[in-house]
Amino acid sequence: MSVAIITPYFQEDRGTLERCLASVRAQTVPCTHWLVADGHAQPWLDDAAVRHLKLDRAHGDFGNTPRAVGGILAASEGFDAIAFLDADNWLDPGHVEACITTAAAAAAQGEEADYIVARRRLVRDDGSVLPVQTDDDRDGSHVDTNCYFLLPGAFHTLGQWGVMPKPLSIVGDRVYLASLRRQGLRTATCTQVTVNYLCTWANVFRNLGETPPPYAKSSIDTAPLAAWWQGLDARDRELVDRLAQAPIQLGTSA
Repeated sequence: MSVAIITPYFQEDRGTLERCLASVRAQTVPCTHWLVADGHAQPWLDDAAVRHLKLDRAHGDFGNTPRAVGGILAASEGFDAIAFLDADNWLDPGHVEACITTAAAAAAQGEEADYIVARRRLVRDDGSVLPVQTDDDRDGSHVDTNCYFLLPGAFHTLGQWGVMPKPLSIVGDRVYLASLRRQGLRTATCTQVTVNYLCTWANVFRNLGETPPPYAKSSIDTAPLAAWWQGLDARDRELVDRLAQAPIQLGTSA
């Protein structure tokens, strides 16, 4: 199986990017790593044994546009599976193998999946694991972008990342999941945890009695999203639903 891993990047430092790249190189199943610059290309990546795509400007949508561009190109070139990995996160060596094994097991039971859901752990920048799991990770109501492993049955959804209205990009992974479920795509979930998600939420650290690190940020402010939605007329809301491929509820969520 040929696998493409798509990493949008913006202005991350070289050390952060090298950690991401190293985790893809270490996969037990060889992958092609695509780095997509969102307006701030770093020339050293031209010699880093990756596919390096350079968009000429930043798009301000949390990586959605470069994610879509990289994913569509990978599908066009005939890859069998496409996964996403944000620049500040990294994978266990067996991540891709676990996703492929999960897909094979589902197919063997006559339930061929359109996409696989991997599982994540929240980590600190030094790699240590935070002893916490979010409620929506636990109950499956949320799938983080880094946990998608798309198979051909889901490739038609790749463009949704790029056409999703920008105000929705702050909750883009939730909108995307709602669209997959609305379309009735079949899925299977890995049993083991293989995604290392750098926790950047200050409240998580505070709840554990820790001082938030410098890179931590406040919780998502959805007030601007709600205000934008409230300002749309019926026709505009209809167009939003089409572009998101999911019914957007009044207020902030999909």
